[in-house]
Amino acid sequence: MRLTLAQTDVSSDSVTENVSRATTAIRDAAAEGADLVVLPELFSIGYFAFDRYAREAEGLNGETLSQVRSVAADHDVAVLAGSVVEDLAASADSGFDVPADEGLANTAVFFDRDGERRAVYRKHHLFGYDSAESQLLEPGETVPTVDFEEFTIGVTTCYDLRFPELYRHLVDEGVTLTLVPSAWPYPRVEHWKLFGRARAVENQLYVAAANGVGQFEEAELLGRSTVYDPWGTTLASADDHPALVTATLDPARVEQVREEFPALADRRTDWP
Repeated sequence: MRLTLAQTDVSSDSVTENVSRATTAIRDAAAEGADLVVLPELFSIGYFAFDRYAREAEGLNGETLSQVRSVAADHDVAVLAGSVVEDLAASADSGFDVPADEGLANTAVFFDRDGERRAVYRKHHLFGYDSAESQLLEPGETVPTVDFEEFTIGVTTCYDLRFPELYRHLVDEGVTLTLVPSAWPYPRVEHWKLFGRARAVENQLYVAAANGVGQFEEAELLGRSTVYDPWGTTLASADDHPALVTATLDPARVEQVREEFPALADRRTDWP
């Protein structure tokens, strides 16, 4: 499978321009043969635009996700719409469970090649340190998986990388590839590189972490989107400029690594 991380420039100036950059990246990746494209966290408004969350929130059938859905279908490519600020009340009739009758969530949506909405993941771990996210948003309650191109795919979002128990749950669900849309800022470069690789190594699966780039008043996104294989080897990465980060993933590689070095088989869960 050919996977592309769309490391787009996300600014706080214009939702229209942010979405345009994202849809252009999807088209470009599809033209280069991508099977799946991953967008960054809050690619449409920017993670740090806290004062705009409520104003720009939309339901699962909203304009931004509808645009992404159409581009996916028009170009025969699956897309993880990194995340948007979701208006939970507006999503009540979407066919997907919502964690609350009202409020907002940080929500990533997986669209198949035909534009079908296959999975909705709402960020579980909301950032509280020097951030308004945990005050403004509702945490997710479900951890969906999607079967695509011989992979079982799970989704986590940015800060989720710091919580390894979530990834253990994904392993138990049969996940072989985890997609991680993110808005990771400077100066925590070493943390970004450490956690993505660690989650790949300890769970012996692919981890594809798509970060944005861009400057906000409070922070600057550090880019460095990276694809790790189940051995923790970097297959593709970028610096801190807009880029398409592409790697070819082999579903057999996961089982190969787990057979050659069966650490997961030695895992114990029978703690007192």
